[in-house]
Amino acid sequence: METTLTIDRIDRGSTPTTTIYSEGAELVFERTFNAPREAVWKAFTDPELVPRWWGPHGTTTRVAEMDVRPGGRWRYISSAPDRDDVAFYGEYLEVEPPERFAWTFMFDVEGIGPQGGPETHTFEDLGGRTKVRSVGQMGSVEALAGAVASGMVAGAIETWDRLEAVLAKR
Repeated sequence: METTLTIDRIDRGSTPTTTIYSEGAELVFERTFNAPREAVWKAFTDPELVPRWWGPHGTTTRVAEMDVRPGGRWRYISSAPDRDDVAFYGEYLEVEPPERFAWTFMFDVEGIGPQGGPETHTFEDLGGRTKVRSVGQMGSVEALAGAVASGMVAGAIETWDRLEAVLAKR
């Protein structure tokens, strides 16, 4: 069973587009941001900037740990009024500024335990704009279907909408 999902968004005359699809057990997110690659890279790797955009609307994020180097650890705590805090965490596997980084992207699911896997972000310079591609290894098509069913896709789109707004203010 292969899952394919594509979502396009058009907001007030601009065209920020988030495309989401799967390739087997990989979940792929792509979006072009109207900002230079160095600014987008910094938004992903600066612990002062991450809380300004990471997570869907209505959540707040605290960076508890962020050591952006191979072997470095990261940990974000996401809070929302309608649920318990959720910790997202992992380790940086590769860091090649400002082109790409790979990390393990993990979170705990009550009653199941740690979920997630390796995820790679690439930052393509488009002459003042930047295409970000995130590829997450979900482990199995069943795990991918569960992640999609959990609302992960909508949360990711809102997160990248918030990033677009932060980049517009730079």
